[in-house]
Amino acid sequence: MFKVLLLQRWYNLSDPATEQALLDRFSFMRFTGFSVEDDVPDETTICRFRNGLIKLNVLDKLLDMINGQIGGKGLLVREGAVVDASVVESQRKPRKVIDVMPEDRREEESPEDSGHKVSYSDDAEAAWVRKGKQPHYGYKVHMATDAIEGFILGGHVTPANRADTVELEPVLEELGLPPEAVVLADKGYCSKKNREMLKRRGYHDGIMQRGYRGVPLTEEWKGRNRLISRLRYIVEQGFGTLKRRYSFDRARYVGRLKTEMEFHLNAMAFNIKKAVNMLA
Repeated sequence: MFKVLLLQRWYNLSDPATEQALLDRFSFMRFTGFSVEDDVPDETTICRFRNGLIKLNVLDKLLDMINGQIGGKGLLVREGAVVDASVVESQRKPRKVIDVMPEDRREEESPEDSGHKVSYSDDAEAAWVRKGKQPHYGYKVHMATDAIEGFILGGHVTPANRADTVELEPVLEELGLPPEAVVLADKGYCSKKNREMLKRRGYHDGIMQRGYRGVPLTEEWKGRNRLISRLRYIVEQGFGTLKRRYSFDRARYVGRLKTEMEFHLNAMAFNIKKAVNMLA
């Protein structure tokens, strides 16, 4: 059944389409272990199994197990992590856009960004955020990849108006990085609190420096930022693959937990496919 969910990710199939494919494709039968004599799971069974994984709260553990197997092949080394966040549109967009909404990449470190609750959407857990001049209603995926090959190490999902700054430590807590690991991140994570947190945990600080009004960046900081930027592209590349090839620019399901479930399944499918390509 778990392999069925992976096939859904790789081929971008709905539950009914997955049921039909299990009946029609010998390659799907061979991969999942079903035979032509077996009763393959129907769309309702697939949905119940997926929801069961959410109730058991095991998706992050499954990702860790898969990453452990990839690490056992010598492909994944946890010497550092690159952290970033990206907005995923909600499956249920409200009928109108509110005029006042928080800007993405706010500097404040408040636990929650100011915003407006939306009662006229079927997905009330999502939130508005503005990126540039474009409003988005949905969720924000906070993700970390390894700094060498770009395997997804972990992450979680929050409403879109959640500030990146306050989510760095929760992401790192999920990863189990060794001491002396380097943590790379863009200017959205620049804060005194985050730098002190990295020092306290024994990590090397790879957060880009932000310039402030009246306090421009020195040439040294500009050079450091350019170096970090050349290294941290790997997490942006991961987000691009999730959105283009796994259709994760918009959530397939409604609600934060189901969107987080979708992220973890996509991450596992992404890592397995990446590992197979590297071994080939």
